[in-house]
Amino acid sequence: MLEIRGLTVSYEGGDAVQNVSFTAAPGEWVMLIGPNGAGKSTLLAAVAQCAAYRGSVLLDGHDARQWKPRAFARSVGVLAQTHAAEYAFTVGELVSMGRYAHTRGFFRSQDPNGREAVRRALDMAGLWDMRLRNVRTLSGGELQRAYLAQALAQEPRVLLLDEPANHLDLVYQKQLFELIGRWMRDGDRCVISVVHDLSLALRYGTRVLLLDRGCLTADGPARDTLASDALRRAYGMDVADWMAQTAEQWGEVKNRAARSHDKDKKAG
Repeated sequence: MLEIRGLTVSYEGGDAVQNVSFTAAPGEWVMLIGPNGAGKSTLLAAVAQCAAYRGSVLLDGHDARQWKPRAFARSVGVLAQTHAAEYAFTVGELVSMGRYAHTRGFFRSQDPNGREAVRRALDMAGLWDMRLRNVRTLSGGELQRAYLAQALAQEPRVLLLDEPANHLDLVYQKQLFELIGRWMRDGDRCVISVVHDLSLALRYGTRVLLLDRGCLTADGPARDTLASDALRRAYGMDVADWMAQTAEQWGEVKNRAARSHDKDKKAG
């Protein structure tokens, strides 16, 4: 579905991304990981046609630079890392903007499938009951879900996500990632996400790509990439050992909580 060949992005200080190649097939959730400054967001921006690059981004075998913007947007949706609700749109109006690529004119009536697509997106994001709310009244997690619903209303086949759970609490992280997972499984779709939380990459990723100083140093199933020596070199530490220690501590907390629950139940 999506093929990246020799992608390089250069800034004045040098190459932020260097000769990166990979593919994303239907049913794959590709996680881009790496330390700060590794080039993850820059790579995603280039794939989204939002940054100049050398090399090729192929969508269905055709060079993305040859696609008209509306046609590209009908196949590829993008969720940025942060959003600013600068205007007092309702949630429904914000999500409806995702239909722009499907309209042939200014009026929504020229998008016969638009209303149903927006309704499905609002339902999927759990926002139908909030569709008349002013977006300025939303919490950070609710606003992120609204923008995800906007991307889903595009009805893309490829979803590009830059730190989708950034600054979200645990409840919203879980809701957002499970929502994206359900969307991906419903049809020939794929997702490419930038993530910093390696636990999320392990739990939800079907493949993990490790970037280190702009270079792709590992690419494979999540468990293989996260167990590779390349991960240790990229982060300068034994990541797996650190995560295992953290998991062990959470295991102790879980056992203590279970004992406390049983004690309270018997007392009741």
